[in-house]
Amino acid sequence: MLEALTEYNRLVKANYLLNYIGDASLRNYVQRALNRGEAYHQLRRAISSVNGDQFRGSSDEEIQLWDECTRLVTNAVIYFNSSMLSQLLTSFEYQNDDKRIQIVNQASPVAWYNINLKGIYTFELSEKLPDLEELMRTIEGCLPVLGK
Repeated sequence: MLEALTEYNRLVKANYLLNYIGDASLRNYVQRALNRGEAYHQLRRAISSVNGDQFRGSSDEEIQLWDECTRLVTNAVIYFNSSMLSQLLTSFEYQNDDKRIQIVNQASPVAWYNINLKGIYTFELSEKLPDLEELMRTIEGCLPVLGK
């Protein structure tokens, strides 16, 4: 039975490789997926190296906490960027602005050049959350149009 499953696994792998070799769109899709994974890891490295890698922890628990905090901040950046890109895309689709739609479609939610990783932040409790729609109105007017 194990030999049959092993041969079946080889058949599935061979079929995938033949499809990969013969299908340019599959190769393109796989490459994009690999690029997204690499971009995620680059962002995590950038966040974890903030402050010159000075804080890492002196115990396994502290190191694990540092790693989980890095993962949390990374996911928060991706969520923020995804939310902004989604709102921009919806707005530009409503406006039928194909040039700006093209710009948004080329943007990556894993990019972090819009995030100040080296700044000093203070967090205070507030009853009012940031108004993302107000932020979006200011961004929409500043986004460049391709070809201008």
